[in-house]
Amino acid sequence: MLPSRRVERPREACGLFGVWAPGEDVARLTYFGLFALQHRGQESAGIAVSDGEHVLVYKELGLVSQVFDEATLATLQGHLGIGHTRYSTTGSTTWENAQPVFKTEGGRSLALGHNGNLVNTAELAAQVPRREGATTDSDLVASLLARELPGRELGEAALEVLPRLRGAFCFVFIDERSLYAARDPHGLRPLSIGRIPGGFVVASETCALDIVGATFVRDVEPGELVRIDERGLSSERFAQAPRRALCVFEFVYLARADSRLLGRTIHEVRRELGRRLAREAPAEADLVIPVPDTAVSAAQGYAEASGIPYGEGLMKNRYVGRTFIEPAQSLRELGVKLKLNPIPDAIRGRRLVVVDDSIVRGTTTRQIVQALREAGAAEVHARITCPPIRWPCFYGIDMSTRSELVASDLSVEQVRAFVGADSLGYLSLEGMIAATGSPAEAFCRACFDGEYPVPVPEEAGKFLLEHPTRS
Repeated sequence: MLPSRRVERPREACGLFGVWAPGEDVARLTYFGLFALQHRGQESAGIAVSDGEHVLVYKELGLVSQVFDEATLATLQGHLGIGHTRYSTTGSTTWENAQPVFKTEGGRSLALGHNGNLVNTAELAAQVPRREGATTDSDLVASLLARELPGRELGEAALEVLPRLRGAFCFVFIDERSLYAARDPHGLRPLSIGRIPGGFVVASETCALDIVGATFVRDVEPGELVRIDERGLSSERFAQAPRRALCVFEFVYLARADSRLLGRTIHEVRRELGRRLAREAPAEADLVIPVPDTAVSAAQGYAEASGIPYGEGLMKNRYVGRTFIEPAQSLRELGVKLKLNPIPDAIRGRRLVVVDDSIVRGTTTRQIVQALREAGAAEVHARITCPPIRWPCFYGIDMSTRSELVASDLSVEQVRAFVGADSLGYLSLEGMIAATGSPAEAFCRACFDGEYPVPVPEEAGKFLLEHPTRS
């Protein structure tokens, strides 16, 4: 069996879903929304609902289908709610760090879900008492909101807290009566609003709107706080956007292929990535195959532009979790061996172009190349739909040190030698941006060019709050 490709890939922080819909089964809608966002996090899942008087939270470690059943959903009664799927980029994988985060203050309650990563976590941690067991920036934000609650609406508390946050964040949060959504001033992570009969939904990706039958309305704007209640949808700005900087990796890998970003489907952008890759990095080969699933669209585009036939050479075990979303390298490598398997009859004696979305640590690509050779491939030419990842991410993708990035200190030829391919070709930064149909200024490209839209801390790391003396 071959390595599961997620061994080396960037791991996304979380998936968010929120709904305000009196008369609807809010918990079930949220459950379906989280199903559509499962790819954004597989460590834990949770739902919080309110019936107008009380906020109730249920969360647990595991996949959405493992955490919730009919009996559990039946206990979550209300007309508004939020849901969360987590991949940890701050804090360990524990029940205490699962979301939504729940806080009470002066007889008031709130629940919050977060996608992203703050870069001033140590500064914020000094402002609130530590809660035993919780070690996430999300818990800090919820504590800050709770501290501001006495004597004011949750929206007013948010307008006090949000301007003090630095980094990448999308939030969905509720009190007893209102649903809120907020997005950082650069818009580093996506967040969309949809309309359903009698209410609204908010989600990290439009595929989650589709699954509940919602009509896309618009994106939450960078620096915007949205409130949804019986009066409808209202909006306030807590910051002016200095420069939009959506993470370009959403197009390359993170988002689901049927989602839309900046007016384009992820599937079509990825096909264009493949077409451009074929022109920039051609290969003499007999067959183009993808590393499933995120590279399928790009491989189709590569085959289309190159004239080389497209086929399947790797079979994916869909009952194994996204190993790139598993937190420890040892677990990722085990997952790789369980998840992908070559099809010898399809590849034996053939020269292969293997299209993948990225190379992060390099170990997965090396295992894939080795497995294809053992299955009889005559040649293996690796083609990657983004530039070399040379710089860490501090905004919600778990690749926070240069030492874990194989391309940070190696040339393309050295990376090729490391992974064992006959040739290696990356798409250029210019080609990647052009495929999105938006200008370079619309994106954060820091993992490729080292230019960070939000200044990053000298002291950072996933477990910063578990070792507070270091900061």
